[in-house]
Amino acid sequence: MLLERPAARRLVAEAETALPDVVREVIAICQIPAPTFHEEERAAYVQRRMSEFGLREVYRDGIGNVIGRLRGTGKGPNLLLAAHLDTVFPPGTDVTVKNEGEILRAPGVGDNSASVAILLHAARLLVEADVSLAGDVIFVATCGEEGLGNLEGMRAVVRALEQEIDYVVALDGSLGGMVREGVGSRRFRLVVTTSGGHSWGSFGAPSAIHSLARMIARISELRVPIHPKTTYNVGLISGGTSVNTIAARAEAVIDLRSLDRTELIRLEERVQRIIRAVERETGVRATLELLGDRPIGSIPDEHPLCNLVRAVHRDLGLQTRSYPSSTDGNVPLSIGIPAVTVGVTLGGNGHRLDEYIYTSPLAKGLAQVLLLVLGVQELPLRAR
Repeated sequence: MLLERPAARRLVAEAETALPDVVREVIAICQIPAPTFHEEERAAYVQRRMSEFGLREVYRDGIGNVIGRLRGTGKGPNLLLAAHLDTVFPPGTDVTVKNEGEILRAPGVGDNSASVAILLHAARLLVEADVSLAGDVIFVATCGEEGLGNLEGMRAVVRALEQEIDYVVALDGSLGGMVREGVGSRRFRLVVTTSGGHSWGSFGAPSAIHSLARMIARISELRVPIHPKTTYNVGLISGGTSVNTIAARAEAVIDLRSLDRTELIRLEERVQRIIRAVERETGVRATLELLGDRPIGSIPDEHPLCNLVRAVHRDLGLQTRSYPSSTDGNVPLSIGIPAVTVGVTLGGNGHRLDEYIYTSPLAKGLAQVLLLVLGVQELPLRAR
């Protein structure tokens, strides 16, 4: 048990004491808007805090990620510890945090402000405790994790540091959760165009909206496997000019997902066939633009990193819930770098304006991260 060690017990006690500071940090981070592709202000704040907390070599890369490092002796594995900066909410969203005692409520407070705060205070406590580490801990606040960000931040970090990284722990989701399987996705913008015309005088001419609706209806009838889980969704539609105009243009955004690359490719091919068939039937033109391509990857349930997560959870009285998801962890998993994603607190209503978290579990979330850092020091180096 990690908690049998004095350094581990001391850090867990410090995590409990740090709770008020962590709560204040969550509020400060959350109230800095950070829509995907607009994370600059939040990144500047995190960069400043990393330096204040004693990390070395703190910088922002060309993509906008904030990176800081805690050097080890060079005799053990290097850990990349990451939390994404961006939120799903558009510019102009009111991100004022409502402090309701045990509850903080605001858009993005849990996803992912709480994780960024834990990332920062894990660094602070490790520096203050002057913990001796066998390997480096690389702290990264990534950009472009949500939506059409396409994991661009983590992609850039892994490209730059691939030969240094032995393990990755991403912070996201719910406390007690463990993601070891990355759900792959392909996202497209489907645009349908035609000549259009007056709804009375040109009646019978092809309508972009009618044709798009036919495509969506047929896609909705596709049968996909339960194992490996494979899904599809049309999440956005738009088009047309007026109620009495035959639409000359309409578009939709399509999300395809699977745990298996072969099934994902097969689903994409089936969607393409539907689109081409309706094109021929109705005389419209259709184009597909690739918006996002999230890679697939996993590690076995009995991988040493998974076993470490479960051991830490047991020490802290947590029940591990393992489930697949799409996170920053997809990127390292897809190229053979062992990675897990874990949550740091409990809450609900993610991706909604009334999102909320409970504050007291943050202490245990911070303790979890500190124990994972200590535990990784004893894992074997990654084969390269």
